[in-house]
Amino acid sequence: YVNLVFLLDVNALLFSLDLLSRRRDALHGVFDAVGEVDGALSTSAFRASLPFWCRPRFTAPGTGLMAVDAIHPLIDAAVPNSLVLAGPSLLVTGSNMAGKTTFLKTLGVNALLGRTLATCAARRWEAPAFDVVAAIGRSESLAEGTSYYLAEVRRVGALLRAADEASPRLFLLDELFRGTNTVERIAAGKAVLARLARAPHLAAVASHDLELVPLLHGAYVPYHFREEVADGVLSFDYVLREGPSSTRNAIALLAWAAYPPEVVAEADATVEELVGETCARL
Repeated sequence: YVNLVFLLDVNALLFSLDLLSRRRDALHGVFDAVGEVDGALSTSAFRASLPFWCRPRFTAPGTGLMAVDAIHPLIDAAVPNSLVLAGPSLLVTGSNMAGKTTFLKTLGVNALLGRTLATCAARRWEAPAFDVVAAIGRSESLAEGTSYYLAEVRRVGALLRAADEASPRLFLLDELFRGTNTVERIAAGKAVLARLARAPHLAAVASHDLELVPLLHGAYVPYHFREEVADGVLSFDYVLREGPSSTRNAIALLAWAAYPPEVVAEADATVEELVGETCARL
């Protein structure tokens, strides 16, 4: 009854709001301090979970990229790879499952971690403060009536618009225009990649199209991953190597997946026939 008459709860609330209002600046400081400590503890725990890490060194736009023993922080027992790009962008070729896309993601996630947590999963990282823009894992949409190729065209168009801006971008592209035929894919890919590689931007591209290597000579430096097939066993070392790929394993994967032997044999024979015709034309 006393509470009903004197509204003790309401008065307590009003007094509390008045106190909080008068101490607002102090409370903001407490919240900021707690948030900073919480972020520092999380960053410290993340660093402790890595086999090694470094603080990034940010360089001027257009100065390329240096990564020493970079790894992807979400992969257990990841294989470290090093890369130095002094000017040209990166074109990674190689077989299926050899590590091309994972390496692109390694570059992208370390660029982001460097800017956000001052932490890179590498022994050394020197690069401009890149904004990362990627075209990886596109898909069609039945609900929107969008084909795979159209979805890819739209996403790559967004990358081209980003390339017109002044701040440095790290463009990551995986199997550009694979939703269309070979000739147009290579032609469109060459035109797009040449534009994305202009300073101060840097592009890292994974592709099966070895034809792009000579077409983009000077603008892109070729690297590759490779595989080994011994006694029917397919193995990868996930080591980045200089130069274009000299192997292919798509048909070997058919045999590994227990496709009928006659299917694999016919595919092998067709490859040899097509390669022979290409060599004859050259």
